[in-house]
Amino acid sequence: METKSTNRAAVFSTLFFSLFATVTGVGIVVPLLPIYARNLGAKGIYIALIFGGFSLSRSFFLPIFGRLSDRKGRKHFILFGLFSYFLISLAFMLTHSVNALIGLRIIQGVASAMIMPVAQAYVGDISPEGKEGFFMGIFNMSVFFGLSIGPLLGGVIKDHWGLQAAFGTMGGLALAAFLSSLAFLPSPAKERSAVSGYHPVRWRTLLQDRIIISISLFRFVYTTCIGIIWGFLPIYADSSFKLSGSSIGILLMTGISISGLIHVPMGIVADNRNKRYLVIFGGGVVVIAMIIMGAATGFTDLFASNVIFGIGGGIAIPSLTAMAVIRGNKQKAMGSVMALVTTAHSLGMMAGSLLAGAIMDLFCLKYAFFAGGVIMAAGMLLFFTGTRSSSLTDS
Repeated sequence: METKSTNRAAVFSTLFFSLFATVTGVGIVVPLLPIYARNLGAKGIYIALIFGGFSLSRSFFLPIFGRLSDRKGRKHFILFGLFSYFLISLAFMLTHSVNALIGLRIIQGVASAMIMPVAQAYVGDISPEGKEGFFMGIFNMSVFFGLSIGPLLGGVIKDHWGLQAAFGTMGGLALAAFLSSLAFLPSPAKERSAVSGYHPVRWRTLLQDRIIISISLFRFVYTTCIGIIWGFLPIYADSSFKLSGSSIGILLMTGISISGLIHVPMGIVADNRNKRYLVIFGGGVVVIAMIIMGAATGFTDLFASNVIFGIGGGIAIPSLTAMAVIRGNKQKAMGSVMALVTTAHSLGMMAGSLLAGAIMDLFCLKYAFFAGGVIMAAGMLLFFTGTRSSSLTDS
């Protein structure tokens, strides 16, 4: 038992560090890309394509890699994705056109499809029964801490050393993550998916599971709001309030770091309370945050709205991911289920960026945040309806 726990801790620590390093690198660069693209002459729709191209390619490959990881093991996909991130970071340093940025983001989306859902599936594999919320809450901290530190670090790097240094830092972190996973993750033959004999589940079976669909739908509307914020809050803050790169980094860092900080306690709560109600309550808090963001008059309002957004996500997402782990175990298709949920995440990011880009070009950018609040409220209602059954309250 002690050996099994030790192995679990080693795998978990490696996955946590690898994802943290990768996401931190992405967090350094992604908030800077909208301003960089605008300086290259890009209009709102092209800025949206920089984000949407990433999400589109990732969405296409997520089901493929998730299903293959159930059959072939997790490690090889994680390694290939991490090393690809490193190479793409070097390519960013040589890029000076909007079209090239869009192309690299499309390629980066393919690499991302090998990392996030496969790593989440790996953690789902090693999570003890009844502690799914706790384990996923801790693991999700790697994403939220990486995304919170990244924008602040990126703003400081850009202000002092320029954008090329930010790209270089992203590449160095991706390489560190690759080397860590190469050294410390066990061979695919020793993974649970291989030991337990996972067999591919038909997509139709998963798509007929209304709990999985409801989870994916909520993830879609939540990340639609994130797509609006990540893609266009930097421009909103820069053009409307003349905030510095460091101030914009602080804004993005605040919401994500707060969400990350409460993931573990909310994961524990999720293991002992009704997950469905926690998801719905957190979604309501996100709606309030988006309304405040759209009505902001300066840094203080933007800061407060990001704090509230972080609290809402921190309440909802641990319960949502715990539900996904339980369904993945039940269907014996952890990689496929995580791929579906992450596909919804990716499509939401794309929808949010495209929506905000269109609103920016046709109307006024602040209306994009109000639109995000409406979409989030609609998604909450559909999630409530899709999960309404007394036999599903522990899911």
